[in-house]
This record gives sequence, C-alpha cells and structure tokens, in this order.
Amino acid sequence: MAHLLSASCPSVISLNNSSSSKSSIKPFGLGQTFFNPQCLSTSSLKGLLFQEKKPRRTNSVFRATAVPISQQAPPETSTNDSSSKPKRVMVIGGDGYCGWATALHLSKKNYEVCIVDNLVRRLFDHQLGLESLTPIASIHDRISRWKALTGKSIELYVGDICDFEFLAESFKSFEPDSVVHFGEQRSAPYSMIDRSRAVFTQHNNVIGTLNVLFAIKEFGEECHLVKLGTMGEYGTPNIDIEEGFITITHNGRTDTLPYPKQASSFYHLSKVHDSHNIAFTCKAWGIRATDLNQGVVYGVKTDETEMHEELRNRLDYDAVFGTALNRFCVQAAVGHPLTVYGKGGQTRGYLDIRDTVQCVEIAIANPAKAGEFRVFNQFTEQFSVNELASLVTKAGLKLGLDVKKMTVPNPRVEAEEHYYNAKHTKLMDLGLEPHYMSESLLDSLLNFAVQFKDRVDTKQIMPSVSWKKIGVKTKSMTS
Repeated sequence: MAHLLSASCPSVISLNNSSSSKSSIKPFGLGQTFFNPQCLSTSSLKGLLFQEKKPRRTNSVFRATAVPISQQAPPETSTNDSSSKPKRVMVIGGDGYCGWATALHLSKKNYEVCIVDNLVRRLFDHQLGLESLTPIASIHDRISRWKALTGKSIELYVGDICDFEFLAESFKSFEPDSVVHFGEQRSAPYSMIDRSRAVFTQHNNVIGTLNVLFAIKEFGEECHLVKLGTMGEYGTPNIDIEEGFITITHNGRTDTLPYPKQASSFYHLSKVHDSHNIAFTCKAWGIRATDLNQGVVYGVKTDETEMHEELRNRLDYDAVFGTALNRFCVQAAVGHPLTVYGKGGQTRGYLDIRDTVQCVEIAIANPAKAGEFRVFNQFTEQFSVNELASLVTKAGLKLGLDVKKMTVPNPRVEAEEHYYNAKHTKLMDLGLEPHYMSESLLDSLLNFAVQFKDRVDTKQIMPSVSWKKIGVKTKSMTS
C-alpha cells in the first residue's frame, strides 16, 4: 500500500535533476524537491483525476534522502546478515498503511531500505473526500524524522512503477537484494465504484507487477520478490483452504495444483492475475518469489511508528479503505452503531499490523529458491463480522462506551454464512510470533480512536459503493 498510478513522467522535480545513467544519479536534499501532481495524469483515469494535458515524457530519475547531503551521518553497519554487506530492500508502496510500517521495521533491523511510491494513496483521499483518522506527515517529513531519531537513512524514489523507465532506473540505482511489493490499489470497494476505477485497479496492479517482474529479470536476477497478495483470492470454498496449492486425485491420477481462485471484486481479480504472472515467470525465468496472501489487517501502532508523531501511520475508517475491526473501533468511539453487513457471518483471517511487518521480515530472511514460487497464508486468527462486533462491544463497555450494532444491507456480493478454515502454518514454522487479538489490544485501539474522534467524518461511515450498481459513468462519492 502505496498504491501506484500510471504516469508518463516522474512526480518529483529537482532543481538539480540528474540524467538517467547510474553514475550521475545523486541524492538531493528535500528542500530541493517538489511534488508535481500533473505527472499523475494517465489514460486509464483520463477525466477522473485531472484534466491537464499529459506532460512530456522524461527519462530523468530522482533520488531522495531524508536530509540534505551535508547533514547526512555516515552509514551504519548492518547486522541483518552474517556478511559485512547489508541487505538492500526496495519497498514499493512504502508510503501506505502496510508499506510505511514495514519500511521502518526493516530499517530498524539494519536493512538498507528505499521506498518507491508515487504517493497516489494520498490523492485518493482528496479525490473521494476522505481523510485518515490519524494526521499523517508528508513522506519527506516522515523520512527526515526517522533519520533524526535513528541516524538511519531511507532513500526515496518518487515515481510510478507502471512507467518502466522510472522503475528500471530505480532498480539500477538502488540494486535491491529483495523487493517488497505493496504498490497496488488495495481496496475492493474502490475497484467497484465505477468502470474507470475498475479499469484503473486492474491496469495499475497487473501492469505494475509485470514491470517489477521484468525489472528483476533484467537488472537483478538474484533479487527475491516478496509480493503482498490477499486471502481474498481464494474466496470462501466449502473445503479447507490450503497455502497456495492443493493435491488432488482425479480419475485415479494425482497432482499438486494451484488452489482454485474465487475472487469477489475487480481488486481481488487483479491479485489473482498477479499470482498467475508471478508463478509463470518463476517457471520461465527462474525468478524467486514469495506470495503473501494476507488476511485483513488491523491496528495502527508498531514499535517504530510510536517513536514520534511524525512517524504515525494512517488509520482508515471509511467504507472504501477502512478494514472491519478498525472501522468498528472508530464507530464505537464516536457513538455510531457498528455497521454489520448482512447476516454478519462473513469469516476471514485477521492479523495485527505488527505481524504484517514481522511476516515480511521472515520472508526476506528465508528467501525462495531460484525458480520457486512460494505461497504463505499470512494471518493469525479467524473471526466472523459478528464475532468482531461482539469483541468491540465488550471492550467498549469497559471503557464506558455505549456500543450498539446495526444490520446494513450488504453492498457486496458474497456469502454471508459459510464454512471457512484456512491453513496458515508456513510462517509459524519459520518463526512468526503472533500478536493475538486481546482485550489490551482492543482497549489500545479503542483509546486511540477516542483520542482522534474529533477528526471523524461520520458521513464516511456508511457504505456507498454497491457491487451490483456499478456502472460506466464516472461516479463522485457525493453522487
């Protein structure tokens, strides 16, 4: 989650921009950078985001560090590997909810980290009239604060991975050992608003991932791809969900095949396409990849984001980008009934954001072999929507909150009561120490929501996107 929008030029302008050759790409101070929103115009969202003419393509690549060069501290020695050379990790989508927390965690663990992001997730908020519950600093201020607190640099490449020239130059400049790919439009409701956003989601996610695969093939054959997938690829089958593959005996013959996919939105379908493309390139090109089929993430705090308010992560509570538990806690904090869609029996895998960053670190430290396509189901517990509502209600009462529940007509097309049993042992076997949902965790999340409740726009709580009513007309969130 960064969440990349196809553009025809980099979206950073430097007063001293460099040429595209690696030898001439040099860091520049943040006081010299400017965000250029015109560079986010794309054919896939023509008329949706901006009306400006498409800017002229340039091959320049820009590289940012947290502070001007004159103020940078000498690089620290990494302890993440037995060798003297620290491992280099490119976090695509590092300004987003999962990406930002992961970038800080890996930097603290002494990986050399760069963030690649075109900052479009922030644009989505402006586009839809949304806002994070928590005030979040600019990516430049975030990185500068991290440098000031820890002495560790995080390099920043602002641009779009759907622009292969930009991505190629970023690869050649940073030379990553691992790529953590969060850089996709991550919301199922967003992909179901209208035709243009459905097209954007699939173009952005599928083409962006294809570009990453080609960049690894051309510029980093040993690079390990850690790709954020989703448990939503599987749907809700009436059999146990395995981790990526299932062994089937049919007419006397047995084979191990990819687990069947039953995606339930254009967003989830884009993830299915990604998985197929990654699996194919592992087989054809020998790429090493780990697909993390992540459950629903909740929480906002990690050890690193708690170090300073400028490192604070975003927390979405709206019906487009907010996840179930986060939404329920904010609703409880402002006295809004918990919005249970339909019968409330929809069951999914959930995990604390602290476990998201831990899982990514484990995947990096235990890379796939050349040509191997691994799938890990990344969650720690299963809950139904009704179970989440009961947990929040109970925790809210202890804090003196009068928490009520309401049934909302389900805007999605999904089973509301179903069997659900998904395997999730591979990350545990590699050392994952999960943070299970507890009263203390719910108390913390509810108190956090209460702290910022004055920032809540209650008009954003009720769902406004319908799976069945999606149409071709570009829709505003007030229409």
